[in-house]
Amino acid sequence: MSEQTMIANLEKNTGKSLDEWIKIVKATGLEKHGEMMKFLKTEHEFTHGFANLVVHKARKSDAGSAGEEDLVDGQYKGKEHFRPIYDGLIKEISAFGNDVEIAPKKAYVSLRRKKQFGLIQPSTKSRLDIGINLKGEKPAGKLEASGSFNSMVSHRVRVESETDVDKKVIGWLKKAYDAAG
Repeated sequence: MSEQTMIANLEKNTGKSLDEWIKIVKATGLEKHGEMMKFLKTEHEFTHGFANLVVHKARKSDAGSAGEEDLVDGQYKGKEHFRPIYDGLIKEISAFGNDVEIAPKKAYVSLRRKKQFGLIQPSTKSRLDIGINLKGEKPAGKLEASGSFNSMVSHRVRVESETDVDKKVIGWLKKAYDAAG
């Protein structure tokens, strides 16, 4: 069910708007997601889906509540040393064309044209991963098969320092961008 439909149905079913429910949940003083969920389910007979919607909105923990920059900042919390690499990649990728869509999610940034051609994800404190869709390209050197990393891309490049992002990596991203048009 789309979020807008759920929000409309929440008010229709309960007589209270999403904003009113957010105030009710915040007034409890509860802070943990599970505690808030339990409160809405037991005290107000919410279904799991409606409780989850209200709790995420109250805690601003869903992708729709956070601004794009907030999502990216959250990804690099504790991994700030990778932020200049990310910013450099975005600058290079944005120059591919005016139809590049940079779409931050909670854990990664999706790179899209008409379809997704790559992603950037700070996976650990010591590694940033670049996922690239290069169907038919044989893995070689630092261009490895994505394996269990992410099913939305065919390949991965592991980045531990700025020197790992070279002309080859940008070339692979450009090739994926071209194929996504």
